[in-house]
Amino acid sequence: MTSQIILIIILGIVILGFVFEQILDFLNYKNLSSTQPPEAENIYDNEKYLNQYNYQKINYKFGLFEGSLGFVLSISMLLFYGFAFVDSLAKDIVTDERLVILVFFGLMFFAFDILSLPFNIYDTFVIEEKFGFNKTTAKTFVLDKLKSWLLSIVIGAPVLLAVFWFYKQTGEMFWIYTFLLFVGISLFFLLFYSNLIVPLFNKQKPLEEGELKSAIKEFSDKAGFSLKDIYVIDGSKRSSKANAYFTGLGSKKRIVLYDTLINDLSVNEIVAVLAHEIGHNKKKHVYSGLLLSFFQTGIMLYVLSLFLDNPMLTQALGVSKPAFHISIIAFGILYTPVSMILGMANTIISRKNEYAADKYAAEYGYAEHLISALKKLTVNNLSNLTPHPIYVFFHYSHPTVLQRIKFLKLQSAAAE
Repeated sequence: MTSQIILIIILGIVILGFVFEQILDFLNYKNLSSTQPPEAENIYDNEKYLNQYNYQKINYKFGLFEGSLGFVLSISMLLFYGFAFVDSLAKDIVTDERLVILVFFGLMFFAFDILSLPFNIYDTFVIEEKFGFNKTTAKTFVLDKLKSWLLSIVIGAPVLLAVFWFYKQTGEMFWIYTFLLFVGISLFFLLFYSNLIVPLFNKQKPLEEGELKSAIKEFSDKAGFSLKDIYVIDGSKRSSKANAYFTGLGSKKRIVLYDTLINDLSVNEIVAVLAHEIGHNKKKHVYSGLLLSFFQTGIMLYVLSLFLDNPMLTQALGVSKPAFHISIIAFGILYTPVSMILGMANTIISRKNEYAADKYAAEYGYAEHLISALKKLTVNNLSNLTPHPIYVFFHYSHPTVLQRIKFLKLQSAAAE
């Protein structure tokens, strides 16, 4: 197989991927309805529903514009050997092979991030602002960006150098050591993300004593769920959208509630949401998800090890001599179809797990409260009630809100 054929395959993957995603987005857009479906039971009032309809339409058109420009940029980088240009630029700046890799990925990262900056600004300060979601100030936006860049350098640079060192020392076996490194990093962040990363962006404080904390503790005891830490995060600093999540493993488990969630939902509704999350924990979804993620990472790294020494990969992108960083770029594109299939499998499993967690909450008598919470969150987040089934199949990690409500009603009826 020649480098020209590999380039044609890479171009084909990029083009087909873009076309496929645009078809999915278009189907989802055309499935939008200006009136609520009968099964929605008037989750929205008329004014709110029209607001949701307009929000979805604007986001589709904005995403189409942004995605099309990104597609043109990607194709241009391939056809006009943009990656080779960045590689030569990096080699003009530094000569050491390790530094070339860091400078190359640094230039790529910052260039694409800066190019996407106007879109992020428009999305945050125009679209989200127009529909009442944005709470981010210009100062917070700038600081978030600078902190993200700093984290990318502090974390990304050592990881890149470690992977390259494994490759130089062990050749094709580098994938084993890289896999172990990625597993270690994943576990580290799962355990310490809330302690180390979140405080850089948000304030967290323990949930104050009161009715809500007592209700959560009571349910945790009833469910046999060991819980020490319940924190409130200032999500309203950036958006009015609500959320809650679990993080950590073992003794590091903690519940994190957005302050917006506390403001939007009743005590029983919040406990119902947390019962769902505890259901994930009880059903071992966190562990099975981790194992699946590790398995997929291992597959990717093993396949990468088979291709990394192939000079045709770098030549396809316009670089005559084999280069570690250029091979990774080429492989990343070639691996896209496999990644899409694995991602599809992930969403199928995830939706199944969501039903299981809903069932767990329903078994403790929280079906109606969870339904009520889902309805409120749907309205507050202007969520789409009528996504296209094909779009849902490929992209939704959760069942649609109407599917979840129908399922919860069946569980509630079965318990009576």
